[in-house]
Amino acid sequence: MQSDFLSPVSGYRGDTGLSSYMARIYAYMTGGLALTGITAWLTAHSYTLMHMLYTMQGDVITGMSMIGWLVMLAPLGLVFMMSFGMGSLSAPAMHGAFWLYAALAGLSLSVIFLGYTDASIAEACFVTAGLFGGMSFYGHATKRDLSGMGSFMLAGLVGLIIASLVNLFLRSAGMQFGLSILGVLIFAGLTAYDTQKLKDLYLEGDNENAAIAGALTLYLDVINIFIDLLMMAGKKRS
Repeated sequence: MQSDFLSPVSGYRGDTGLSSYMARIYAYMTGGLALTGITAWLTAHSYTLMHMLYTMQGDVITGMSMIGWLVMLAPLGLVFMMSFGMGSLSAPAMHGAFWLYAALAGLSLSVIFLGYTDASIAEACFVTAGLFGGMSFYGHATKRDLSGMGSFMLAGLVGLIIASLVNLFLRSAGMQFGLSILGVLIFAGLTAYDTQKLKDLYLEGDNENAAIAGALTLYLDVINIFIDLLMMAGKKRS
């Protein structure tokens, strides 16, 4: 049995410890995605919840309620809290923030069940799983340093956010399609980079807060790939 030691060649402690650490991250990420999906589906099928989050005329959403805006913006505060408080928050607090984030994201994403067909959503889920799995495996297995690619992808992400804000005013379907393609490429690249970075962070110590923060990072990669795929190729309801 291989012990948990620091290899002078690889720079990583034994495979047993690293594998357990990464498995825990993937387990938390998967649990968070499941909670988001279930919450989104249940909310979309609840008349009361949908009318709490949105202003609606029949089945058509015409705007967001005050509660809806709070639900949409609250996860940003949770991300900052988890990112900057990772060293000071207790493990239960990190857990609570992560699962609350996943649930709130589900409330916000409930709208996709009204805008897109169930088949399109399922297809986007399968493609996302395959793309994420392949890129995460590459990030875990490659010997190449992906820090340069990560910096490039992060710069691209900033540009993507700015362009998306501009398109809120332009409302260009063609521009949105192009941004969705770029989004898939950027977050696929970030998936590989983030996976490798999580391996590097393992050297700093295997602790519960780091595992939760890592799960959130990969969770965000998956969610953004899914949303961009759905916007790019999803079939909208009539």
